[in-house]
Amino acid sequence: MQILVDADACPKVIKEVLFRAAERLQIALTLVANKLLHHPPSQVIRSMQVPAGFDVADNKIVELVEAGDLVITADIPLAAEVIAKGGLVLDPRGEFYTKDTIQERLTMRNFMETLRSSGVETGGPPSFSQRDSQNFAKQLDKFLAKQLKRV
Repeated sequence: MQILVDADACPKVIKEVLFRAAERLQIALTLVANKLLHHPPSQVIRSMQVPAGFDVADNKIVELVEAGDLVITADIPLAAEVIAKGGLVLDPRGEFYTKDTIQERLTMRNFMETLRSSGVETGGPPSFSQRDSQNFAKQLDKFLAKQLKRV
């Protein structure tokens, strides 16, 4: 199992949680972004810079992900592709996307996109909070503990 991060929009606090978990458990962690990202020196943490462009980082993540890998992203279309390949998806607010929930999320995202493109102001997601980062850390720890019991 490896952890792949859609790192361009991932909050710094979430990356720090991931760095600590990867080091503690010696799990491969790859940050994928179209800008250079810094991370602590590590044998298990790396960053991968891809060219700028629409969905280039997402496409690289889909290319790299294998069944059982964990992807960190809030990007619903990316999450759907990862799930289709047998990967697992955790968003930075601590919500797991599953085969059972991703289609509903994708439908809602597409509906909101249609509204926005027709000029309706829909607002955005709420600001990222400390509670969100705590929920993420809790869900990540629970998931990793469960995965390590299987090994």
